[in-house]
Amino acid sequence: MQETHVIPHFILGETRGAVTERFAPVFDPSTGQPTARVPLADASQVAEAVAAAQSAFPAWAATPPHVRARALFRFRDLVERESDRLAQLISREHGKVVSDAKGELIRGLEVVEFACGIPQMLKGEFSAGVGRNIDAVSFRQPLGVVAGITPFNFPAMVPMWMFPVAIACGNCFVLKPSERDPSLAVELGLLLKEAGLPDGVFNVIHGDKEAVDALLDDPRIEAVSFVGSTPIAEYVHRRGSENGKRVQALGGAKNHMIIMPDADLDQAVDALMGAAFGSAGERCMAISVAVPVGEETANALVAKLADKARALRVGPGIDDSNDMGPLVTAQHRDKVRSYIDLGVSEGAELVVDGRGFSVPNHAEGFFLGATLFDRVTPEMRIYREEIFGPVLSVVRADDFEQALELVDSHEFGNGTAIFTRDGRTAEEFLQRVQAGMVGVNVPIPVPMAFHSFGGWKRSLFGDHHMHGPEGVRFYTRLKTGTIRWPIGAGTGAEFAMPTQK
Repeated sequence: MQETHVIPHFILGETRGAVTERFAPVFDPSTGQPTARVPLADASQVAEAVAAAQSAFPAWAATPPHVRARALFRFRDLVERESDRLAQLISREHGKVVSDAKGELIRGLEVVEFACGIPQMLKGEFSAGVGRNIDAVSFRQPLGVVAGITPFNFPAMVPMWMFPVAIACGNCFVLKPSERDPSLAVELGLLLKEAGLPDGVFNVIHGDKEAVDALLDDPRIEAVSFVGSTPIAEYVHRRGSENGKRVQALGGAKNHMIIMPDADLDQAVDALMGAAFGSAGERCMAISVAVPVGEETANALVAKLADKARALRVGPGIDDSNDMGPLVTAQHRDKVRSYIDLGVSEGAELVVDGRGFSVPNHAEGFFLGATLFDRVTPEMRIYREEIFGPVLSVVRADDFEQALELVDSHEFGNGTAIFTRDGRTAEEFLQRVQAGMVGVNVPIPVPMAFHSFGGWKRSLFGDHHMHGPEGVRFYTRLKTGTIRWPIGAGTGAEFAMPTQK
């Protein structure tokens, strides 16, 4: 299949072509063939997108919150109307199965629904009579132009973690999506325009590091949201902060799931299969480490996992009868495959080998089969490093304390889970574990939109988690007024610290 079209930018309410000659190919991961080209913007075109957002900000910030919410209500309905088409587009560029893509859209729309309640969240506070004839008021105001830099693994959901809350709060937004699956971002822009969002409030600029650096350096951008790997998250946080911006940068993960001896083992195995191999493991909340407690639990768990991993249906994502699609690029597939080679050389027991997997009539697709390692140890790189692919490592623990220590001593603290029937064990785990999101008999504990998403340790750089109440705080700044209406004659100047006697 030959390249068919160039994916445009979306600036000031319209699609825009490239102004440079730098392009990147966009592939169908199931066939390995390029289907489009995406332009890689230079600093001048990034500046154009920022200028568009800046020009729209005064009027949008002055728009009443309930009117801003109406545009998001209409946007929600339009995304639902187009959900089948959008899910197929996600599948064709990312590779995930269509049902997974639809689930991604639903979780993104939950944030839109939360943002539609922005009038309630921006009500502020008022205190009458804080002094004689003096009142106090506190309220939150938008920052201005804000930017989002998003990863390939959720081309719909992660942008929708960001821009609905930012826009509802009165900001204008510049989105830099992944160049690996960029089409969905432009589709969201077109639907926002159809919903009545004013031109310039939402803009999409494609690019690589040059575009990212231009966003981080532009003084007109007040805040940056990022999701990606830990090295890039740390870089984005440092460079953006040095330039005086607010930054929330969500990084990598190595999420553990502890399986206690009293757990429902069949339930735990089913949960692990979806959490480890769903979306080909390309999720920051994927479970990549299973920690069975006790040898009997471990032996039974590995046996059940091995059978199910070998039976996993792997094929093109557009065929929703498959359980798992391809990885996003050939380079990423090869990187994940190299980790399997590494695990073997490090001495881990390779129970199920996903290398060499091929799909009939899709020999050039970026496929790997499910891979299962047993008897992995904390010293191994396949344990320490984020693989971001369909590779599950089993690390055996003697007891609960040893299992808990595995989670707590890892450099990442994004998400974790425990499977148990014992309420006291579950509560102790919930209170003590050093991770930002915790599941009890829930393998992927992504919070609902009215809570906030974010990890601990080197999984998050910045003070605020995403969406929910933390998202509102991130995209606004607090202003407090102290108000007196004079009554009668003045009493003369006071030079001491003002107090109320």
